[in-house]
Parts: sequence; structure tokens; C-alpha cells
Amino acid sequence: MNKLLEYLPFHFLIGLIIGIYLQFNFQFLLLNYYKTLFSGGIILIALYGCLLLKKRVAFSFLSFSIFILIGMSIVYIHDHRNYKNHYTNHYLINNSAVFYISKVLKSNKYYYQYEASVLQINQTKTIGNILFKVKKDSATPLLKAGQSFLLYPLLKKIPPPLNPYQFNYKKYLAKRNIQHQVISSYKELKPVKNYSFSLISFASSIRYKIQHSLKKASFSPNGYALINALLLGERKNLSNELLENYAKAGAIHILAISGLHIGIILLLLSQLLKPLEYLSNGRILKSFLIVTILWAFAFITGLSPSVARAVTMFSFIAIGNSFQKTLPIEYSLVSSMLFLLLIQPTFLFEIGFQLSYLAVFGIIWIQPLLYRLWNPSNSFLNKIWQLATVSIAAQTAVLPISLYYFYQFPSLFLLSNIVIIPFLGIILTCGFLSILLSMLEILPQYIISGYDCILQSMNQFIYYISIQETFIFSNITISFSCMLLCYLLLFFTILFITQKKIYFFQLLLISFILLQILLFIEKYKQIRQQGFIVFHKNKNAIVGIKRNGITRIYHHISTSKTDLQQTITPYLLNESSIATYTPYIPTILQYKNQNILMIDRLGIYPLKKLHKPIVVLQYSPKINLNRLIEQLQPIKIIADGTNYKNDIKLWESSCKKKKTPFHYTGENGAFILN
Repeated sequence: MNKLLEYLPFHFLIGLIIGIYLQFNFQFLLLNYYKTLFSGGIILIALYGCLLLKKRVAFSFLSFSIFILIGMSIVYIHDHRNYKNHYTNHYLINNSAVFYISKVLKSNKYYYQYEASVLQINQTKTIGNILFKVKKDSATPLLKAGQSFLLYPLLKKIPPPLNPYQFNYKKYLAKRNIQHQVISSYKELKPVKNYSFSLISFASSIRYKIQHSLKKASFSPNGYALINALLLGERKNLSNELLENYAKAGAIHILAISGLHIGIILLLLSQLLKPLEYLSNGRILKSFLIVTILWAFAFITGLSPSVARAVTMFSFIAIGNSFQKTLPIEYSLVSSMLFLLLIQPTFLFEIGFQLSYLAVFGIIWIQPLLYRLWNPSNSFLNKIWQLATVSIAAQTAVLPISLYYFYQFPSLFLLSNIVIIPFLGIILTCGFLSILLSMLEILPQYIISGYDCILQSMNQFIYYISIQETFIFSNITISFSCMLLCYLLLFFTILFITQKKIYFFQLLLISFILLQILLFIEKYKQIRQQGFIVFHKNKNAIVGIKRNGITRIYHHISTSKTDLQQTITPYLLNESSIATYTPYIPTILQYKNQNILMIDRLGIYPLKKLHKPIVVLQYSPKINLNRLIEQLQPIKIIADGTNYKNDIKLWESSCKKKKTPFHYTGENGAFILN
């Protein structure tokens, strides 16, 4: 770790990360880009002056500042909205547009979904990405990456989540430079021929041919989906049930092409190309071929952040080995991260990118400490112990961020990894062999059946692990601040164990005390906090009142409790609240001396003892809203997701005339009164 702290690119990387984070979240660079270049020029001149005068501290500070500015600048450069030819500067309703399908996304019940680039508005060349949805029907084929279409689109903004703490798809897409969506039917699309070569299109066509040949080979649906995930980086064919099983078993990383898969492929290629080492300059040729094949594989699989990280890192290692230079693995890791963030700064916000780097750093720093605890003389036990320490180290490194994102910890991850990882090399080798033979149309049935049997056995084992509910710790939430303090505590613990210096122990204790104080403050706030909430849910009404850490949920859901849990669970988890359920909604609720009147489809409400209430309209009640406003003088009127849209428009118009605040949960999100 000391070597890493002394490694200059590491300091540049920290500055770059700070700059990317600041610009993305606070948009400091909203100024003329020439001013940014001018500022950078002044810092460079000052930097050169410090170098001449041998002012080391000033030089380090200015170097760090330069990379913060670079981080901010590359985010500014990559934001398409800062350019005059962005599609939003040329789009008008009824304009024609040419879309280029750059990525096929997972479809839902109603739409095929794609990531697309806007190449042209009318006759004007444009840039920018959109979410492109095509309505599903029996005549709608799945479009392929690399295809272009002309249509007359209606641009819509990506809607935010309508209930608190739900996954923010709008924010997620914004990090991919996508702010709008277009919904279309297949009949509206007119194919346009591509005249220029596209690497995305070429890689996609290869992937499509591989998938087509595998489909013809009569693999089982789960077997085909697993081959796609393990070898082609496409998880959209995996069922939600299968994904959930792997997540509960702590083996979800096996389904995403990452450093583990790339490392195994690198070892296979190294063995296959070993004879080249006997040639003159054979090492350089071998490294060149390995790097070329790895990057070709990365492009074919879609170049996800975890694949890009792994291939970039192993490329640095392979190049270093070709010149017979042994450098600390941390150098390759930092260099690859610096390289990738300079090319694509939004990788920083990708969960796969974060998990991937944290897992590798954990293996580098934590695994040697764990391995020293026991030194078995038996070679088989030694291999098992080695594998166990690698799994524990990686899991320890990603634990805080996993709890922050996914709210659960699968404690049987060790068993899953010890059993599956030793066979992963065989599984990948058989998979590549199956792809090659299927492309040549000579894949025999016994290989199909045998490989399918291996994959089904893996699924069965994962299923058995996933149903051990006792060992799955779920519904655990930690805040962003708490997560950062956990990593600070882990960092100082590693430093103290490796360096054995008292001030690292002191910093470790300070981090631990700060973490305890933060947890106490958060818990105290959550218990003290009170609130009334009207959730957004189509067809079913849900409201809640939180007092003293307990949320009483009033609802009308009798068919499926899953529907209820999907709506309220994120709120309960993040508020650290226990729920009690009441399967009806009273006509009058009270919160902090404020009367809340619930009016359902019957449209009956009391007039006595109600003055200036909050009114919640549910199930499109047949009422005269103007008369209600005159009678009760409500301070606010809320319409939830159970109402017809025509009624909502009329109510909104009435409220506007009467100057009464109106809140529709389908547009404004859940109503929360604290």
C-alpha cells in the first residue's frame, strides 16, 4: 500500500475523481469553455514556475488542482447538451429524425427497449442519446444494434420515480447522457441504410451470429441464457428468478463478465500462445495477440464497465510482462482506472465499475493478511484456503457498497464460490468450444447435452444455496456517509496491520467512534421523525402515517401482497421503520392536529368538525369539487394513482380557478407531509 501512496498517477486519479464528482453533481463549469482552458493555462504556468523554483508542496498542490480541473473538463466535454448540434437545439414537434440503435436493453412487459443515438433532425446532423421504446405486439421483431430508422418522434422527458427511495431510472440514464425517451410502434419506423462503418454495428453483428447459431443448437432456455451471460455479456435473457437465486447465493458476479472471467481467458490464451515465446521477439508478439484478442472479446460483449476495467488492467499487465518488468499490481489497477475515466468519466458512477475495482483492491490488500492466518501442509487444503481467502477478501471490500445499493448480505457466498469458481475455467472453455463448433455447424448433440447438464447442475446448486433463508441477511440499510466511514475504518485497519504504527491504530479508533456516533445520530433522527405519506399506485390506494419509528400502512390491496411490498419497502428500509398494516382506509385521519379527509368512489364526506383539511381523492369520486372547496376550504387537494386522468384534469382546473394547491401523485410523485 505504501508503494501505491507514493505512485504519482494515484494522486492524479484522486484529483480526477474529485473533479468528475464535483462537475457531475454541481456543474461548476457552466462557463465558456475557453475560460476553462485559460484557467488551466494559468495553473500550468504556475506549475512550471514551482518546478523551476523547486517548490515541492506548491507543485504537488497545483498538479492535484490540474487533475481536478481535467476531471471537471472531461465531464463537460462528454455532456452532449453543451454542444450546439445537440438534438434538443433542433427538435420541433412533427420533425423527422434518424435514430441509430447503439445498444439493445432488457425489454419489459409492454416495450422492447434500446439505447439510441439521434443522428439527424430533418436535414441537420445532430448528436445525443435517447431511450428508444418500441411497443410490443405479435408483428414487432427485436431490433439489432447498428440499425438506423427514420420516424417522426415525440420526445418525452424520462420520468423520475413516483415513490420515495425507489430506483431512480432517470438519474441512472442521465449518467449515460440520456435525458429523453421516444415511444413508437414498429409500423412507424422506416429503415435507413448505414453508409459508414461502425465498430458497434460490426461487434453487434458478430454477437448476433453467435446467438443465432446457439439458438439453432437446441440448448435449454436457461442454458442458452447462461451462455449469453457468461460468454457474451448479455443478461437480458436470464429470468428474474434465476438472477435472484444467484444474488441470494452470493454468486451474482459469476453472471457478469468481469476480472474473474477475463483472468481465466488470459490464462487460457497464455497457455495456447506459449510456443510463441521461443521465437525472436516472441514475448512481444504473444502479448500483442493476447491484448488484441482480449479487446476484440470486450467489444463483442458490449464493453461494459467491468469488462473494460478488467481488459484494460490485464492489458497493462500483459504489456509489462512482455518487457519482463514486474511492477506492483496496484500500478496496473490505478493506471487502468485513470485511463478509463479519462476516456469515459461516467464509468465512475457505474455500480459494476465500482464493485469491480473494490473487489480487486480487496484481493490485493486483504487476501495476503487472511492467508497468513493458516498455512496448511496439504496442497489440496492449501488451494481451498487460498480460494476461500480470495472470496472473503473480495466480499469484505465490496460489503459496505453492496449494503448501500442492494440492502442484503448472502453469508453463504463462501460456499458458492469455493464450489463453482474451480470449475469456472472448464465451464468457460466448454462454452467457447460450443460457440466455435456451433458457428461451424458441427456441434454434436452429446456436447450440447453435456454442457447443458453442467449448467443446469450449477443452477441447481445455486438454487439450493439461495433457499437457505436463514443465512441471507436482508433489509439492511446504510447511508452514504456511513458507507464512506466503513471504508475509512477498513483502510486504517489494513494500514495498522501491515505497518504496525500507533497513529494508524489511533486513526482506526477515531474512525470507529465516528461511525458509532453517526449510527446513533441517524437512528435518533429516524425514531423522532414523523410523517404522513400518500403513495402512488395505480388501481390501489396506499397511505401511511409514521410515528416513533413505526409506520402504519392503510391500504386496499387484497390480491397480492407483493404489489404492496414493492411500493412501500424502499421507504420502510430507508426510513428504518417497522410497518403495521390495516387493510382499509378510514374516512378521516389525523396527523399533528391536521385533519386529512379521504374521499373514495362513493363521494360521501362529513361536513361537521372539518375546517381546512387536506383532502385525498381516491377511485375517481363523483363529487362537485368547486362546492367541496367552498364548503371545507381545504389547504391542499391530493389525487392519487387510482383516479381517472380525465377527472384529474378537471380537478386541476377547478383548483387553479379557486387558487387551491393541487398535487397529483402520477406527476408530482408521492405526497409527503413531515
